[in-house]
Amino acid sequence: MATISLLIYHCSVFLWYFFLTYLLFSVGTKDPPDGVFLYGGQWKYLTVLNVVLQTLFYAVSFLTDLLLPIRGIKLVKFVIYCRDLLFSVLAFPASTFVFLSFWALYTYDRQLVYPEGLDKVIPLWLNHAVHTAVFPIAVLEIVTSPHHYPPKRKGLTLLGICSVAYLSWVLWIYIADGNWVYPFLGLLNPLGFVLFLLGSNILAALVYVAGDTLNYLVWAGEAQHKKMKM
Repeated sequence: MATISLLIYHCSVFLWYFFLTYLLFSVGTKDPPDGVFLYGGQWKYLTVLNVVLQTLFYAVSFLTDLLLPIRGIKLVKFVIYCRDLLFSVLAFPASTFVFLSFWALYTYDRQLVYPEGLDKVIPLWLNHAVHTAVFPIAVLEIVTSPHHYPPKRKGLTLLGICSVAYLSWVLWIYIADGNWVYPFLGLLNPLGFVLFLLGSNILAALVYVAGDTLNYLVWAGEAQHKKMKM
């Protein structure tokens, strides 16, 4: 049964991400700063999609906490299944990928991923909220709540489908508008672009495996203890 503290925690994180989502979609777009274009709106950025995803996940987690006392019902089991699948395949990999890729590129050359003009519309604390804090919050979710990961083949396949879908969206925006969502993509030759796509998918797969491993290391002992008690 979910504890009151976990219920409060998930509700608090949901409200936090809901607040971030509101702020991100409240950013003015009538006079975009240099390096930013309007086509695709905020939905073209993985950072924004991740914040929306986290909002959805923590809403489902909060609902799961409320329903756990009646977990024997099929509908409740389905909600728990959706929560675990959402976290393992999307929520944890997306947060970790955003954190690692953004700060790696930002450290190398911020203009490649986060033009200086964005500082005028996005305050520093908000930048860290959506690019930095998302990672420790995702790790904390593993530490505070056990999640059932699907078989690796199924999980990696679903993650790969989502990765290809987003990359296809990025390519469509370039074809339709002539602008790259991330400026560094325009600096790559065809071979470099293919290597980048391959490297991104490998990184996403490694992140998935890391999340699965961490979840096992944290909760396997408790699961084994429960089996021994039974």
